[in-house]
Amino acid sequence: MPEIRELSDYAAAIAPVINAAHVNVHASARGAITELAETAGVSPGLLVDLRFALPLRPVTRTGLGTIYRYHDAAGRETEIQEHLREGTLAEDRDGVLRATGPGLEFIRKLYEAHGAAAERIGTGQDLPRLARLAGRVLDGAERLPGGALELVAPPYEPEGSGPGLLLFNRLAVLRYHRADAHARAWQAEGLSATEIVGLRDGPVRARIEAETNLRAALPYQVLTEDERQTLYDGLLRLI
Repeated sequence: MPEIRELSDYAAAIAPVINAAHVNVHASARGAITELAETAGVSPGLLVDLRFALPLRPVTRTGLGTIYRYHDAAGRETEIQEHLREGTLAEDRDGVLRATGPGLEFIRKLYEAHGAAAERIGTGQDLPRLARLAGRVLDGAERLPGGALELVAPPYEPEGSGPGLLLFNRLAVLRYHRADAHARAWQAEGLSATEIVGLRDGPVRARIEAETNLRAALPYQVLTEDERQTLYDGLLRLI
């Protein structure tokens, strides 16, 4: 078993690669998603952001506050109200938000568009293996009580999902493990979300990043060194 400090370097290196691979699919699918939203007459908003969670579980405003730690609460409430007006989300008496039939249908079509984009980007790559490796890391990621990961994991994976789509959504959810690690690190320094956003480079920022990498490294212990290299190199080729 590798030393966790050795793995922390890996966690630091692969984090931007995961983000870039995830963003690349979004960028490739943007035109199709825009057309889909215009045709359906709905706002993508939370349906795109939480496509991998809403078909499986509802969400509360408190939960959304955790998922969107660094976002403006007023802007988020505006999005919620827009989804409620359009009928893609519904709110029960306890204030719990759930995807409606039209919302789930939009997510189904989102998955088709993202799946096509992911397969297009991954042409010639071993997407099934990358999806399996990402899935193992995600399975090994601790879901901290009160954290974002427990709200969005596991991702929605309908029967027949292609490997590109599986990889895309597993990476999307895996990012929340690092987000929770980061939050724990800046909270330990006595900072708020607003304060960490504005924090300049220096000793405090360095300590937070180092602690984040240590915490984010833990699930990568499930992979061998060769598998970690395969995951890193494979994702790099998808950027």
